[in-house]
Amino acid sequence: MNTPSALPRRIRLLAVAGARPNFMKIAPLMKELLRRADRFEPILVHTGQHYDQAMSESFFRDLAIPEPDVNLGVGSGTHGEQTAQVLVAIEKLLLERRPDVVLVVGDVNSTIAATLAAVKLHIPVAHVESGLRSGDRAMPEEINRILTDAVSDWLFTTEPAAETNLLREGVAPERIHFVGNVMIDTLLAHRERARALDTLDRLGLEPGGYAVLTLHRPSNVDSPDQLRRLFRVLSRLGDRLPVVFPVHPRTRNAIENNLKGERIQLRMTEPLGYLEFLRLLMDAQMVLTDSGGIQEETTALGVPCLTLRDSTERPVTVSEGTNTIVGTDPGAIEAAIEKQLGCKTVERRRPALWDGEAAVRIVEILERDLGRRIDGSSGSDAGTQSQNR
Repeated sequence: MNTPSALPRRIRLLAVAGARPNFMKIAPLMKELLRRADRFEPILVHTGQHYDQAMSESFFRDLAIPEPDVNLGVGSGTHGEQTAQVLVAIEKLLLERRPDVVLVVGDVNSTIAATLAAVKLHIPVAHVESGLRSGDRAMPEEINRILTDAVSDWLFTTEPAAETNLLREGVAPERIHFVGNVMIDTLLAHRERARALDTLDRLGLEPGGYAVLTLHRPSNVDSPDQLRRLFRVLSRLGDRLPVVFPVHPRTRNAIENNLKGERIQLRMTEPLGYLEFLRLLMDAQMVLTDSGGIQEETTALGVPCLTLRDSTERPVTVSEGTNTIVGTDPGAIEAAIEKQLGCKTVERRRPALWDGEAAVRIVEILERDLGRRIDGSSGSDAGTQSQNR
């Protein structure tokens, strides 16, 4: 029993990050956890799911993320291999460190693997970015989202549709907390640093006079015929204005193997660090992508986004943001490009709670709830800004 002078035990929290999208989400959470070091003992685990320098280590540097306490070094592989390797490695780590809670973010293989390891050891899980659903179970990320949410104790959501999805799946309302978007916490925190970079000058670009492209979804890049069709329509856009294309490693392999001799009128670059890519997004005339996170970032920046997929798990970027779901048919893509080229103004509206304070809300809720479990204290109820039910 605590004496009046005794300090409460710190909450041991094991935070897991594994791939590029995770790093932007974990950065503001680690910052807030370390700010409350009197109450939290955070342990940062990098699974090594992405190991390329530009896609991993530079993100830690750009975002001032602390050096990971543990790097599992898993590397690439099939979905089954990668998930299994993280599961085995992180189970050993959990038995050794015995955290009070495991915090996972996003929807990559590291997310579901860490979650499964934790719940089988009866360690509670907090999932940041819960409830997103594309309705497309052919996407590996969709399976990871559904399974992670089914067994997590805290489900932190970024938009109202996510809560609707979770309630429909039978999640208890008291487990759901609408807190905002940690990706936007990171964007707002680093926007001015990005603006100071000379990225546009080095690439010979004028603000508002270029497009940005990203492609990495298997549905777009693994089929040689589909990839060829996409590059033909995108190269026609490239004839009219510069299209900067930081190339994902899997996409580069697909291009080299399947598009020999094809005309590619795009400015292809190596993968960019977070700040340089953010600088590109900020002044783009339009962005074409099959990435979920970029749909959110362009919405926060007020930049038109054409999503080269048939669905989105982030509907708020369409209903309130600047995102348009175009699909993968070349004719539809070309029509959307023409419409955007002729559009002079964009309605700019940032979704609710995308205000840079999501990480604060998340950590306050965990401190409150885990504090009660660990030492009977009331945690930090005061000032909690979450919109949880």
